[in-house]
Amino acid sequence: MDKLVIEGGVPLSGTIRIHGAKNAALPILAASILADGAVTIRNVPRLLDIQVMLDILQDLGCRTAFRGGTVTVDGSGASSSHVPESLMRRMRSSVFLMGPLLARFGEVQVYQPGGCAIGERKIDLHLRGLEALGANIEATGNRIVCRSGRLRGAEIILDFPSVGATENIMMAAVLAEGRTTIVGAAREPEIQDLQRFLNEMGAIVRGAGTDTIVIEGVSSLSGCDFEVIPDRIVTGTVMVAAAATKGEVTLTGAQPGHLTSLIHVLRRAGVQIQVENDIMKVRATDRPRAVPRVVTSPYPAFPTDLQAQMMILLALADGVSVIKETIFEGRFKHAEELCRMGADIRLDLNTAFIRGVPRLYGTTVEATDLRAGAALVIAGLAAEGRTVIEQVHHIDRGYDRIEDMFSRLGGRIARHQETDKANIAALR
Repeated sequence: MDKLVIEGGVPLSGTIRIHGAKNAALPILAASILADGAVTIRNVPRLLDIQVMLDILQDLGCRTAFRGGTVTVDGSGASSSHVPESLMRRMRSSVFLMGPLLARFGEVQVYQPGGCAIGERKIDLHLRGLEALGANIEATGNRIVCRSGRLRGAEIILDFPSVGATENIMMAAVLAEGRTTIVGAAREPEIQDLQRFLNEMGAIVRGAGTDTIVIEGVSSLSGCDFEVIPDRIVTGTVMVAAAATKGEVTLTGAQPGHLTSLIHVLRRAGVQIQVENDIMKVRATDRPRAVPRVVTSPYPAFPTDLQAQMMILLALADGVSVIKETIFEGRFKHAEELCRMGADIRLDLNTAFIRGVPRLYGTTVEATDLRAGAALVIAGLAAEGRTVIEQVHHIDRGYDRIEDMFSRLGGRIARHQETDKANIAALR
């Protein structure tokens, strides 16, 4: 089992280019099965979740190739609409295949998806949306079967701006007969990217980025060549790491407009941020200031996927900060691990009260989920002494070799297996 070993206390410094967005690439890969021809998708990160999605597409009969950040998918030979349970258990985002498979084959069989254990994440909004388009749904145990003739457009009102449900409905509706309107849609940049991809294939979708999306159904879609947006969560992770280590880092290939809420909170904490087109410079020389209140909420508010990382910075801040998590009820598991490193954090249901300490100390911790793992990497980089992070496979789901990324910025971090002593010795 891989581990990360970090010798902390070194300010990050240098320039790094941000890789493509996992949360944009996954639904785009799922949507590729809608095309009559091959699609080419560029700027795709090499991540565990991406590989699982490609494995699923291959199991369905698609031909795929992944070289140098570019994926090609030819779904012309796809013959199955049954997503294997073993693959669905490996990744929650496999649920994105429900909409496109139903639209293409008139039937799809899936299972309750896996993924990070960060609280209850029902797919009822996905199912209600597909049902509104004309699907008949049968659920037995953890198996879900959806069947339909040609789907028909409808007005669908979401009780909550679910990103996954919005995207699944979009992908199903592009081949439905007539107009579909999604009211209360999620507004994330990844949804806007999916709209761009669908329209490149010949769909007619408008409104992504607002709370109302309108889709005019078409009879078929064709292949295209497309580039995925940069990953805003990876961008934010590097920004927080630069601040927590009192470093100076330049990020290129970013989209600052996708991170206005994070930039605002970091500046309140005393972090210097310069923005110019797709370049951001992050600099922190002093101990951060406490931020009285940070609340996670759907985009464009502060993202739940950066809550754990922000907690690291506030754990080192001067004063008391409060973080309220409103998206997932199980997303404070990293707090216990952080307290083992010397942090002073008290939890009350979905609220964390953080009294900043002058420093953290390295120890052995466990990545309980993807973003918690990334946060512990930041903690290790900022802490005094050695930090060992176990269960690294969670981190690999969303970061393309996180140790290489931070090593390029001067971080003393290496990956090794239980029997690999050379990497540990190299850090001494």
